[in-house]
Amino acid sequence: MNVLIIGGDFRMNIAFKELKKKGYLVDSLGLIKNDNGKIEWADVILLPVPTTRDGKNIFCPQSDKIIPLDTLKNVSKNTLILSCGYTFEDLNCIDYLKLDSFCLANAVPTAEGAIAQAICDTPFCLWNSRVLVIGCGRVAKVLADRLKALKCDLTVSARKYSDFAYLDAMGIKHCHTNEVPKSAHRFDIIFNTIDVPLFTNLKELKNCYLYDLSTKGCLNFEQAQKENIRAKKLPGIPGKIAPITAGKIIAQTVNQTIGEWVCKI
Repeated sequence: MNVLIIGGDFRMNIAFKELKKKGYLVDSLGLIKNDNGKIEWADVILLPVPTTRDGKNIFCPQSDKIIPLDTLKNVSKNTLILSCGYTFEDLNCIDYLKLDSFCLANAVPTAEGAIAQAICDTPFCLWNSRVLVIGCGRVAKVLADRLKALKCDLTVSARKYSDFAYLDAMGIKHCHTNEVPKSAHRFDIIFNTIDVPLFTNLKELKNCYLYDLSTKGCLNFEQAQKENIRAKKLPGIPGKIAPITAGKIIAQTVNQTIGEWVCKI
């Protein structure tokens, strides 16, 4: 099975090595300088995290190549394209960002990186600190588990009754997400994991540290900076703080996805 990796940061270098260990024939294009992998050679094309930053070109931070997304528009439908956060219409494409196997594994380095950032920034211990996690999805659950182990005074916000039942079973305090804006002042640290503009009145955040792990964010960060709110957007944590682990997760996801794809052919 021929796998061509196009673009990407150091995570994809690790994925390259891991896929070779698993027995795939692997080549690259736009991953490192002077690589020249051929698209027509590939049975599987692996695109980076994220596949594109500008909506026009494939993300190639380690190469001087510019590879337009349109380069793949004529790829054979017999070729599997694995993308991240981008879908190629009318092609045999799977967005692995939507796969539970990838997202659940990736939640671990995301949570650890967020906690590491908070530990570095705050002049107090997380132990006994009043911490709020907004949301109860994959990342939030892993984050809450780690924070609970650190003996934080932890609260998790949610909207669904099933999430409240889960939090009760885990012995974690909870509140409704709708209540968060008016109660934010009670917390020392807030981790946000949902794409909802919760905070329009930034005064509620004057006395806390806020870390946003969501895609779109929960507030206006430019305005927060002007008002001296201690809020940070933390995009792409796995690739920054744990690229080796993140690369292995990508390779594992690719291997599983190829196996399922082969079984369907």
